[in-house]
Amino acid sequence: MSEAGLPPLPSSDRPDVAARLREALLAASFTADGLLDLLGAPAYAALARSEIVPALRATRGDTPLEALVRLFLLQQPVPRARLADVLPVELCLENGWLTSVGADELAATVDVRPYGGPDGEDWFIVSDLGCAVGGAGGIGSREEGVVLGVGGASTTLAGITVRTPVASALDLGTGSGIQALHAARHATRVTATDVNPRALRITALTLALSGAPAADLREGSLFTPVRHDETFDLIVSNPPFVISPGARLTYRDGGMRGDDLCRTLVSEAGGRLNEGGFAQFLANWEHVAGEDWQDRLRSWVPRGCDAWIVQREEQDVTQYAELWLRDAGDHRGDLAEYQARYDAWLDEFEARKVKTVGFGWITLRKTGSSVPSVTVEDWPHPVEQPLGETIRAHFDRLDYLGAHDDAALLEASFRLADEVVQEQVGLPGAEDPEHVVLRQNRGMRRATKVDTVGAGFAGVCDGSMSAGRILDAIAQLLGEDPIVLRDRTPAQIRLLIEQGFIEPVS
Repeated sequence: MSEAGLPPLPSSDRPDVAARLREALLAASFTADGLLDLLGAPAYAALARSEIVPALRATRGDTPLEALVRLFLLQQPVPRARLADVLPVELCLENGWLTSVGADELAATVDVRPYGGPDGEDWFIVSDLGCAVGGAGGIGSREEGVVLGVGGASTTLAGITVRTPVASALDLGTGSGIQALHAARHATRVTATDVNPRALRITALTLALSGAPAADLREGSLFTPVRHDETFDLIVSNPPFVISPGARLTYRDGGMRGDDLCRTLVSEAGGRLNEGGFAQFLANWEHVAGEDWQDRLRSWVPRGCDAWIVQREEQDVTQYAELWLRDAGDHRGDLAEYQARYDAWLDEFEARKVKTVGFGWITLRKTGSSVPSVTVEDWPHPVEQPLGETIRAHFDRLDYLGAHDDAALLEASFRLADEVVQEQVGLPGAEDPEHVVLRQNRGMRRATKVDTVGAGFAGVCDGSMSAGRILDAIAQLLGEDPIVLRDRTPAQIRLLIEQGFIEPVS
């Protein structure tokens, strides 16, 4: 892939230089916390919107941190004299991290963005110039091979990934390396692939500058760089999932027809997973006239895998086209060209009878089961990240339910999950509520209606009594036949377990 028009990258063969630079950045508090303290919340938040003016105003002083923010994050030339005691300037020049501008100023050759790890680690994400601020919206260059920094999609995938310790992890389409960086915390061996060779070099820089172990970096599309007999315990991918006419921008356009790239990625992942392993993706999918979108997605799931697919957003085709045209900055260019690209996008959708486009998460778990569990749901409501543990627990609950018939459920004991509250809805002054709602304040933040028995059952689940004994006590209070209550309630108990409102007590 050509990188014409893009500046040369720092050398990725000198981890010692990256280590020296890392020490200098940390010494000046060029970290996520240091950035927030320096800029303040409003200016810090503005960076995510690709607005740098507040940050420029906040860095008009002469401290080392202000100089580094201007240099590496805001892409401003800085007088060499200001950096002489802050960075190993000669090493950075020799190895391509800095370049001379005029007689007495230095400029960065890449963006470097401080990024806080989940356990307080101080990491640094390297990306192409103009790509560290605001993700895609901050791009200054529209060259084909440009490599983005951290955006909302990146952090979403990092948040939903199951983080159990594993022997091997694959980051497919690594980009700037953020998923590989997260995986290095809990995977013995990390493999990172990308069709863009520039992305692989930037990933190596991200890992080295963050003090993380090097990854096995391989060039190629989808699973092509992976040996036919090679499998993994974890696969993650934030692929170029945008459904677009053509493949103009590598970071977002997969180059396949419609949503075929996402379908191919999901359907081929099963054969690359070890037993019990997870594959987790972000994806877009088409809602086609005359087709059930949930059935369409179920058809993507490979044999031998359980799946949980969550649609987080749905846009009509005009909104979708506008979103990605603006993402590429086309709305700021020639009006006729913008309108022609918009028209081409709508032509593509019309030809395939696409009415809307969905965005969401896809999680596979390799089980080898002949009767897999596949859940496809629309959940546009707020959630609490990180969700990795919530997703792992979802599959654990499915295992539990599959292993326990109704009789076994009644013999088991349960406890109410943390931070579940009960809401009663009805007319003011009414003796009884019209309905009762259980609501989670953590994880997926689900809410579910329950009847009097369900509310009473959940309310006394503290692990001290079996479900059957609880139902017998409720039957006595309500004057109902305990046998009838035991017979009709397990379905409601199963729902409460499946959605995480109550948990089995081991």
